[in-house]
Amino acid sequence: MSDRKGDSPVRPSALLPVAAAAPAAGANLLFLREEEMRLAQDLLFFAYRDFTNAADLVLSQLDLGRAHHRALHFIGRNPGISVSELLAILRITKQSLGRVLSLLVARGYVTQTPGRADRRQRRLSLTAAGTALERQLFERQRERLAAAYREAGGAAVEGFRRVMRGIMDQAARAYLDGAEQTAREPRARPA
Repeated sequence: MSDRKGDSPVRPSALLPVAAAAPAAGANLLFLREEEMRLAQDLLFFAYRDFTNAADLVLSQLDLGRAHHRALHFIGRNPGISVSELLAILRITKQSLGRVLSLLVARGYVTQTPGRADRRQRRLSLTAAGTALERQLFERQRERLAAAYREAGGAAVEGFRRVMRGIMDQAARAYLDGAEQTAREPRARPA
């Protein structure tokens, strides 16, 4: 390809209009207008409603609620988690967590064992029934996430993750960073 003045080659990218180049992050701040922020808030509320509803249908049949689901999720993701660690993640009162855990233990979904170093410490794990229930709840929500991820595409998924991390506080980001690091580490083989 050459330009009109002579035979020197013209790069294809030079033919693209300047506006076609990807803007730098934050270059176009029109998305920060109040109406756009309110739309983002609407999107978060509706997405949360519909995402949680996928699991709510199963939970309601068992006379359980979202607090039970959150506890099952984080205990399942962190077998042997202490009650104080779970409290820090969930940010609910000890009394509220006590009600949630007592029901999950009574129904056979969660076990409590004393800590090795401090016998007063309670370590939480899912039972086989708890693992099955948590998996059922995950599968219901996974269907919704997978469909949304497929529709949005890879670049949008990465953008979604960045936005969600930006909304979270530092403690939540640190938790996720630790979980990602643990997932990347090779698992030790039993002797």
